[in-house]
Amino acid sequence: MKINCDREVLTKRPGAVIFDLDNTLYDYEHPHGKALAEVRAKLGRSAGIAPARFDALYDDARKSVKADLKDNASAHSRLLYFQRMIELTGLRSDVVMALDCEQTYWRTFLSAATLFPDVEETMRLIRSLGIQMAIVTDLTAQIQFRKIVYFGLESIVDHVITSEEAGADKPAAPIFAIARRKLDLKPGAAVWMIGDDAKKDCEGAKAHLGAVTFLRRHGMAAPATADVVFDRFDEVKSLVQRFAGQ
Repeated sequence: MKINCDREVLTKRPGAVIFDLDNTLYDYEHPHGKALAEVRAKLGRSAGIAPARFDALYDDARKSVKADLKDNASAHSRLLYFQRMIELTGLRSDVVMALDCEQTYWRTFLSAATLFPDVEETMRLIRSLGIQMAIVTDLTAQIQFRKIVYFGLESIVDHVITSEEAGADKPAAPIFAIARRKLDLKPGAAVWMIGDDAKKDCEGAKAHLGAVTFLRRHGMAAPATADVVFDRFDEVKSLVQRFAGQ
């Protein structure tokens, strides 16, 4: 763990702790790779799309959807990616095929996703101390809710705010404004933001909530813009344990 702020800041009990979800509480890349491989194999069998062509089509479809929808929740929709991908093959909008691909993707994704070590323990400790928690996450509400239920976190966190609800992805102000309202944060209230993206999570929460920011490092050099940079959640848990008995 690397601390870039005044250590005194970390001794002030937060009124709320906000978590990002994807690639913060669990590793995104492994289940994504497994899920995409399953869809790749499915379309290879059913539509004769070769693996290399699948990868090129998926990449083009993803870029096309994001270019159209910009920074909002639907720009992350796997259903739209697969719909656009099928259309790029020269077929019409085969909604049955697109739905089948999306269901296959998320079913495989969830079956391969696991929380990082000490995530649940850290969150349960925060809850036991009476500190509010929220998950603030980009993407559409339905799949993010499914992930939270799959991980068994639905009874631990107090609030969930998605970019679909806010109308814009982080680091735009609306998603943090909704978090402030739901958590009933007063001006000057201490808030911790724990995420994996220096701009979306750390800069966004710092600008709109005045949060103390924690950046989970992806095994790479992390920018010094975050107040705290960490690798493992047991490091965060050790900081939270200081508030026991206060």
